[in-house]
Amino acid sequence: MEPLTKLDGLVVPLDRANVDTDAIIPKQFMKSILRTGFGQNLFDEWRYHDHGEPGQDVSKRPLKLDFPLNQKRYGGASILLTRSNFGCGSSREHAPWALRDYGIRVLIAPSFAEIFYGNCIKNGMLPIVLDAASVDMLFKEVAINTGYRLTIDLERQTIAKPNGDQFAFEIDAFHKRCLIDGLDDISLTLADADRILVYEARRREAEPWLF
Repeated sequence: MEPLTKLDGLVVPLDRANVDTDAIIPKQFMKSILRTGFGQNLFDEWRYHDHGEPGQDVSKRPLKLDFPLNQKRYGGASILLTRSNFGCGSSREHAPWALRDYGIRVLIAPSFAEIFYGNCIKNGMLPIVLDAASVDMLFKEVAINTGYRLTIDLERQTIAKPNGDQFAFEIDAFHKRCLIDGLDDISLTLADADRILVYEARRREAEPWLF
């Protein structure tokens, strides 16, 4: 997993609350477990006029030009600004896969669905919880400033605005370590590989019939 320590990124706004995982990546795209290729179908029903199916050539699909991800000013954004309870609904990990594949590394909202929050961490994305008033302020500034960027410093746990003003944010120490060190569940398990081998050898000797 790619480490995340500091990010200077363009912000794309999604001014909607209670965005569920089926809106983030519709169910028909959940046939693959490769973690890649989902970005083009992120928010599929909101980005395109037609019904999307796996394998379609998205370059030929009619775009909804008023949707933020389809606007040139937000092209290449790596920070998603959104509203409360983002990622609610089913626990599908395809939702963070789609966001990550699109290029999102940081999400900012007043709140996130609990399982979705954990899945973001496991896929190298930082979900930041800010109070609603601060989120409102950021939405206003993004709207009136093309190319609006924020600098996220995970080690210091700060968000810096273009004018230098900063917000502090909280994050669990374990989650912080995983993101900074680029550790997913598999990496964390492999860190104890030597101890696992010792345990398995001991079990093989004590209970050989299990093997």
